[in-house]
Amino acid sequence: MKSNNIFFLPIIVSLAAWLGLLVACTATTHDTPIVTVSIEPQKYILEQITGNRVEIRTLIANGANPETFDPSVNHIINLTKSIGFLRMGNIGFEAAILDKVHSENPDLPIFNTSLGVMPVTGTHSHGGITHDVIDPHTWTSVKNVKIISKNMLIAMTEIDPSNADYYRSNYHRFAARLDSLDNELTIRLAPHKGEAFMVWHPSLSYFARDYGLEQITAGNADNKEVAMGTLKETIDHASEHKARIFFYQKDLDSRQAEALSSQLGLTKVNINPLSYEWEKGMTAIADAIAATDTIAE
Repeated sequence: MKSNNIFFLPIIVSLAAWLGLLVACTATTHDTPIVTVSIEPQKYILEQITGNRVEIRTLIANGANPETFDPSVNHIINLTKSIGFLRMGNIGFEAAILDKVHSENPDLPIFNTSLGVMPVTGTHSHGGITHDVIDPHTWTSVKNVKIISKNMLIAMTEIDPSNADYYRSNYHRFAARLDSLDNELTIRLAPHKGEAFMVWHPSLSYFARDYGLEQITAGNADNKEVAMGTLKETIDHASEHKARIFFYQKDLDSRQAEALSSQLGLTKVNINPLSYEWEKGMTAIADAIAATDTIAE
């Protein structure tokens, strides 16, 4: 009996050590401050500033549609456990949940990360009617993201001042990278200034503004079918302005988008403005536009 106990002792000690490590890891994860953002591109941008000092959670998973997103009670409850909510700024569902969030946690710091961005308006239509509201896709612009990241820095130094110097250092590195990227895109797209491209959902308004391009929107904010008369006007406009690229969102755009791009003989380029890979996304859009030199030949 005694020998059996001696045999099992190392196993028991190892198991106890493993359980202790597991508990320690769980505690560390649980103790990491949580910051909530609205969309995946924000998560990418914020991570460039915060590194691993906080856990960043996103309200909308990749693939969901912000235009129709309706946060559940669990979304709200989880959000209120954060040390801060860094909202994008102009996405409809954000405004809809603010009262609920405030009711659950009146002391939760909430920041508008698009504060200071010069807005684009009149790009979104619902039911065939264009509304003079702010285009919410502020993050689809390198210039805007520099403003957004500065807002994030201000937010983080306020809600987590103990890491302020670390956040500032990371921000300055990221801001320099953004300046370099913007300069690169400006040079690459300069020969294409004044050119038009088509989209179904108007997600690239700020990108177009940055580099002197024209975004021709075929669809609407609802991603629903468009009246044939309206569609014909869009086709005529695209033909007149010699649009050669159709940027589309595979999982969100109406089936009319496919038919329209084929009818016009446009080069179809799949984009995902809600992807976590924000930097790669911006570069891919510029690549597609710059590649029209080859298409024209």
